[in-house]
Amino acid sequence: MTERVFNFSPGPAMLPEAVLREAQRDLLALPSYGMSILEVSHRGKAFTEILAATEANLRKLLDVPAGYQVLFLQGGSRLQFSMVPMNLLGDLAGPQRTADYVLTGSWGKYAVAEAKREGTVNIAYDATATNYDRLPQPGEVKLNPAAAYVHYTSNETIQGVQFPDDPQFGPAPLVCDASSDFLWRPIDISRYGLLYACAQKNAGPAGVTVVIVRDELLTRSPDRLPGMLNYRNFATEKSLYNTPPVFGIYIVKLVTDWLLGTIGGLAKMQELNRAKAGLLYDVLDRSNGFYRGHAQPASRSMMNVTFRLPSDELQEKFLAGAKALKLVELKGHRSVGGIRASIYNAMPREGVETLARFMEEFAKRS
Repeated sequence: MTERVFNFSPGPAMLPEAVLREAQRDLLALPSYGMSILEVSHRGKAFTEILAATEANLRKLLDVPAGYQVLFLQGGSRLQFSMVPMNLLGDLAGPQRTADYVLTGSWGKYAVAEAKREGTVNIAYDATATNYDRLPQPGEVKLNPAAAYVHYTSNETIQGVQFPDDPQFGPAPLVCDASSDFLWRPIDISRYGLLYACAQKNAGPAGVTVVIVRDELLTRSPDRLPGMLNYRNFATEKSLYNTPPVFGIYIVKLVTDWLLGTIGGLAKMQELNRAKAGLLYDVLDRSNGFYRGHAQPASRSMMNVTFRLPSDELQEKFLAGAKALKLVELKGHRSVGGIRASIYNAMPREGVETLARFMEEFAKRS
């Protein structure tokens, strides 16, 4: 099959078609260099220019202030679940060797498990009892005043729960796992001590992870850490401490070019994303209970729309009917069940409109 489908996968996810075409065009030989991006040296001029341009694009899109490093790493969010406490708890002792975690979904739970290997974790908020269907309300987050940092997950792909803006959790440095909604909207980087995101949702292919970290936090990284787990090494070497994910960074450059040029920035991207999500949530809300959303309305994700049908039998018919329309990868995670439509930046409005029409028609005839 060479005809593209509408891919609602939670990740690796769709890339902009313009990005894929540009990568395809230049895969054999980068203009002016006569060799593929898959062949260039990570220390040669071709790649160092790509690396610098990618960082510049991210700094422009996110308005990254002075005093922050933009790092390109590997290992995905799973590795960051360990690197964050390894570096930010550092050699702190006593009550300061504690981290606060705001737990709103499965990925936050995995982050907690790894942090517990490095120090004491205070669960400042836990939505486990309702299978992570909502965000904390004012007064529900119980912070430790001595915490070294506060960690939260901005968007939970499995449950479809998302923080709509940059939260304020107290004086400790704020750490965000932004893997599944990175670059979906403007954010205030100055509120964060550290923000990390694997690329394979909104920013690029699997294999590259972006870490944006405030300079002062790099002093916490202890010398005893293995070299590949120390943020300071990557900051000092400008992400070239080892051979970086060259191709992945190249695709991130193309995606950020697309966001800056074709889309016109993150404010416009946010507008487009809200409109796409609104199409699906409108069908849910008008279905008289036929479609039941997992997330409570005030906590709904603009990236991952999760819902259930009245029965497993209807769900299977729904998935089969959707596939016939080239709407694929819609099955929900086993811990939530139902349907999950991941509508990241690269999902065109046409795909969401097609899904919304199918949902309406399916409910009428079922």
